[in-house]
Amino acid sequence: MSSGKKAMKIEQPIIPNELSELTPDDIRSNDFVEMGIMQNCVMEQLTDHKVTFDKIIFKQVTFTECALTGVELTDVIFEKCDLSNVDFSEAIIHRTVFKECKLIGIHLSGSTLRNVLFDQCIADYASFRFCNTKQVIIQDSSLCHADLSFSKLHKIEFYRSNLDQAQLSGTKLNGIDLSDCQFDGLGVGVEDLQGCIITREQAYLFASLFGLIVKEDS
Repeated sequence: MSSGKKAMKIEQPIIPNELSELTPDDIRSNDFVEMGIMQNCVMEQLTDHKVTFDKIIFKQVTFTECALTGVELTDVIFEKCDLSNVDFSEAIIHRTVFKECKLIGIHLSGSTLRNVLFDQCIADYASFRFCNTKQVIIQDSSLCHADLSFSKLHKIEFYRSNLDQAQLSGTKLNGIDLSDCQFDGLGVGVEDLQGCIITREQAYLFASLFGLIVKEDS
């Protein structure tokens, strides 16, 4: 399914060409990490509060049993990383890209996202509860069973993504275009759907979910 709609412009990460190589020990021993690249390694049991990453590239890094609540990410790129079940709750994320990442079960509850791109990511069962978003694009990604309940979704765009069984209760969808996405069901209230942009086929789906019977013209 493709609507041919044009993606909005978002600010890209500002990262210099020359970056120093980082190791897990560099990350573990600092609460402010800037101007570096970390790649092809495993980051295990990193637990800290309000760590700041500024102008950092993570490439093919696996984060295992990591809890970085309140983390601040500015001008950061995650490329082909595994952040499954990482706790980034209450994070502040600005000008950050997640590209081809595994984000299954990631905790982003209560986070603030500004100018963030999720591209070709698997974020099934991810938690975005109580998130506040602005200038966010989610494209070619899977968010099956993801939880976006009670979130404030401002200027967020979805492209060619799977939202099957995602939870959106208490999240206003006015002006949000889901016509480019696929799903067989969503956890959403009737009052939250007002102003949501969907296809005719999706409208029939919602009708059946809410127990409505659509009578076709004879």
